[in-house]
Amino acid sequence: MNNVFDRIRDVGVVPVVVIENADDAVSLADALIRGGLPCAEVTFRTDAAEAAIRAMRAAFPDMLIGAGTVLSTEQADCAAAAGAQFIVSPGLNPEVVKHCQKAGLAVVPGVMTPTEIEAALGLGVTTVKFFPAEAAGGLRMIKALAAPYGRVSFLPTGGISAENVGAYLAYDRVLACGGSWMVKKALIAEGRFEEIRDMAAEAAQIVKEVRGQTDEA
Repeated sequence: MNNVFDRIRDVGVVPVVVIENADDAVSLADALIRGGLPCAEVTFRTDAAEAAIRAMRAAFPDMLIGAGTVLSTEQADCAAAAGAQFIVSPGLNPEVVKHCQKAGLAVVPGVMTPTEIEAALGLGVTTVKFFPAEAAGGLRMIKALAAPYGRVSFLPTGGISAENVGAYLAYDRVLACGGSWMVKKALIAEGRFEEIRDMAAEAAQIVKEVRGQTDEA
């Protein structure tokens, strides 16, 4: 699990994907990789999610692929069977968290209050998704929550963009940011994969600049 979180930190920006047609999955993954973001969180908001994860994993076995919007243990099992390496949920469901832990699957539940953070800590979880990030107070709220919970790292998602991602990444308690601006559904559906590559490259460059990474890092 720690290796998964290390890889998430290294990539810095996790593209949050809502994919309607699994046939687009490989082209999308290729565009993200070429842009310097070899990672995707494929959300279980569509019926294509499981097949998309499986296609990405088969085509690019070294890519870091997770499943998002996982609301049940059944979805977690489907995602894992398809090849997902981590699970992300919008809220904190103890049943899902415990199920993933038992399966040895990295899990990032969603929180936005101190009570939810304490519930996560009670389950042994120290990396949480802060969602919906901008609507819930943004970076100021994360810093306020981080102060009393020194072991917690945050994956803010919701309202993150090319314009504000750098500020989030500059805070050392932010593991990475989830964002969908470079993988909007229209871009995928219309096959605009070069635009996706370009925006992924822009995001990857922001990560390098903010975190002082080099091409060899």
